[in-house]
Amino acid sequence: MPHASTPDPQDQPTTAPAPRPVSRRRLLLALAGAAALTAVPAGPARASSAPAGPAAPSPAGARAARADERVTALLARLTLDEKTSLLHGATDPERLGQAGYVPGVPRLGIPALRLADGPAGVRVRATATALPAPVMLAAAFDPGLARAYGRVIGHEGRALGQDVLLSPMVNLIRTPYAGRNFETFSEDPLLSADLVAEEIRGIQAEGLIASVKHLALNNQERDRRSVDVRAGEQTLHETELRGFEAAVAAGVGTVMAAYNKVDGAYATENGALLTDILRDRWGFDGWVMSDWGAVHSTGPALTAGCDMEMPGGAHYGAALRRAVREGRIAESVVDTAVRRILSVRERFGLLDEKTAVRPERDARAGARLALRVATSGATLLRNEDGTLPLTGRAARSVAVIGPTGAVPFVSGGGSAHVVADSAVSPLDALRARAGDGATVTYALGEDVQGKPLTDAGVRAEPARSLDSLDDVDVAAGEIWTYDGTLVTTDEDDWSFFVHHSGRRPTVTLDGDDLYRPGSATYATGGVGGRADDGLAVLRADRRLAAGRHRITVTAQGGADGQRFRLRAANGATRAADLAEAVATARAAHSTVLFAYEDATEGRDRTSLALPGRQEALIRAVTAANPRTTVVLNTSSAVTMPWLADTAAVLQMYYPGQEGGPATAAVLFGDVDPGGRLTQTFPLSEDAHPTAGDPRRYPGLNGVEEYSEGIHVGHRWYDAEDVTPLFPFGHGLSYTTFAYERIGAVPAGDGLRVTFTVVNTGPRTGIEVAQVYVGPSPDLAALGIDQPHRLLAGYRRLRLAPGERRRITIPVEPRTLSSWDGARHRWVLGTGRREVWAGASSRVLPLRAEAVVGPR
Repeated sequence: MPHASTPDPQDQPTTAPAPRPVSRRRLLLALAGAAALTAVPAGPARASSAPAGPAAPSPAGARAARADERVTALLARLTLDEKTSLLHGATDPERLGQAGYVPGVPRLGIPALRLADGPAGVRVRATATALPAPVMLAAAFDPGLARAYGRVIGHEGRALGQDVLLSPMVNLIRTPYAGRNFETFSEDPLLSADLVAEEIRGIQAEGLIASVKHLALNNQERDRRSVDVRAGEQTLHETELRGFEAAVAAGVGTVMAAYNKVDGAYATENGALLTDILRDRWGFDGWVMSDWGAVHSTGPALTAGCDMEMPGGAHYGAALRRAVREGRIAESVVDTAVRRILSVRERFGLLDEKTAVRPERDARAGARLALRVATSGATLLRNEDGTLPLTGRAARSVAVIGPTGAVPFVSGGGSAHVVADSAVSPLDALRARAGDGATVTYALGEDVQGKPLTDAGVRAEPARSLDSLDDVDVAAGEIWTYDGTLVTTDEDDWSFFVHHSGRRPTVTLDGDDLYRPGSATYATGGVGGRADDGLAVLRADRRLAAGRHRITVTAQGGADGQRFRLRAANGATRAADLAEAVATARAAHSTVLFAYEDATEGRDRTSLALPGRQEALIRAVTAANPRTTVVLNTSSAVTMPWLADTAAVLQMYYPGQEGGPATAAVLFGDVDPGGRLTQTFPLSEDAHPTAGDPRRYPGLNGVEEYSEGIHVGHRWYDAEDVTPLFPFGHGLSYTTFAYERIGAVPAGDGLRVTFTVVNTGPRTGIEVAQVYVGPSPDLAALGIDQPHRLLAGYRRLRLAPGERRRITIPVEPRTLSSWDGARHRWVLGTGRREVWAGASSRVLPLRAEAVVGPR
């Protein structure tokens, strides 16, 4: 159950897709949901004059019994080879472009299973709705919106031929450097748990099986396949595991085991996680699959509780069959894993080849939801002197600066990347919104794709023209080569860009392979990853002395042929771009500067600063025009030494295919910026929870320690009394709010916190009211560590000018409890506890006290 109170009736409603004919698979899902709803404690016994007899089974119970009988019958008919074929991936003969495929058993009518990536939309070869990144969804603080988000992905996944969605990700944002922070929700355990549960309910309501990931402690990309993560029992249960437990309670069908080790054992071989906690403590009855290539053994992984190896069968194929036949693994262990998989598939109607009816994709509904999420998660960090929204002269004369102004930044890289139907750039959206009577100009400012070599001031020896490197078509089966000399006139910092449609061309400079893996910048997600015409882009940075430099190029046409070009940027081209940006900003009344950071799976960030020369660009543009708004398309927190020079800062993350129109709507005030930070933004590189201690991040000698304990995210800033740049929960509105009259009273073992929120400004706006609770004196007496303040609840509100709303936010007993490592269980934090309410973790104008537990 979400910890936010009942959704505000004045908020936009979460609409479901139009009704569709009820197929057998949808009926099975409905019955499974009914079974969950009917599993309630029995009432008190009553006397009866009739003789006692066996109770008649409920319809849901009878359905479950029949399903179990069917699975048992199928299992008895499967051969060992067929059983193991259901436990690992293989190559899809239809090549739909999804991440995984498990063949069926045609002899018994068991269909194949297709598994697609999907944190922000269904990742297959076909187009799909590219939704805003999950971190932007989370910024709305709206569990109902998370369910709608899940329903769009679930519907499209089924329409695009998929059966399992490899999402959502619920690992906490622990370090701002983590490359996949945009794929998950928050640094806060409560908010993450609420959102993951609702997204799963949405996905699975459409008939797509969700796979929550990555169990557990996969909170960084660096060394993710080998690092041994050490977290104490209390830390594990109170922080990272809370979201996974909520996913299980929501009925998630599958769980993905992580790459990393946990307390010395790979997650895929960790029986404490996969069996003791996941199955025995939480009652999970689905199946566990590995992350791609995360299985390292046969017997240890299977017996620990990892049921499926993906994407191939190195350990669960021939090796497993041999181990069973040689008596090293009992076939009953295989049967247990197969039963788990078949049971979930039966629950979702995926054991019937002919009855699984797939819906039609509704691209318009997906686009509407994408726009709604992007505006709801847009987070206004700074707004001096009412710079935003743009009105009057400020709306009629606008300069747009930056590459992500002209090229839509849809998504991050890796498994989150989606092939969108279409995407409008912010520049085009701003021009459309400003109208014919306005002037909206543009300057690049920061070059992320390079210029033709001749335009960069390079000449060649011998005379073979460098123009031949700017647009090369290599025929299928052919190899194209170039061998020449570049002549540079000054020592300078150079960036070389190769744009290519096929296999990566080999480019050497003075004998160095510029784009060999690990040496080049692979901008695989947003603005840097693709040229305007769709060619892939790689960048390599080098410091070159003045003089002659040998360059060679080898490009292969492959089976289909390819097109490529080589481009460059240097000090002279950058100076020209900067001068153009400054002149464009100076000539306009207001400036909107788009800044970016391109994150991807498989690689952590190396700095919290904006990449490239964007900080210098911001300083130069704000000096030329102090009415400059910076729009951030970033994955996570960034440092902002330039903040005081700006008029406004709008955090738009990776806003999906509707990011351009959403940004325009917020900038012009058509909607109120509805987002709040789900992660704390630090002041500097040395002022966050993992700063300065390599044991915390990225790990030392292969071991990473969560020595901050339960003090993750905003809890750490409070415990260490560190001032952040922007606190958790921060976000501004175009109006103002006041908080009044708090009261907190017991409600069973929980609390009910009541207070009033008033819109004191001139326009309708969004507020996210937040409740925090202090430590229990009784737990403190037992020596159990507790946060100084923890998020206990929240409520998203939409208030008209002058409107005041009296709201009540429930605080559940679990939120008021701590994990007792000595007794290995949750303990209610009794006694008199402080309660605060306000607009962020650091803006809490209301305070009360309430007694928890026996009174």
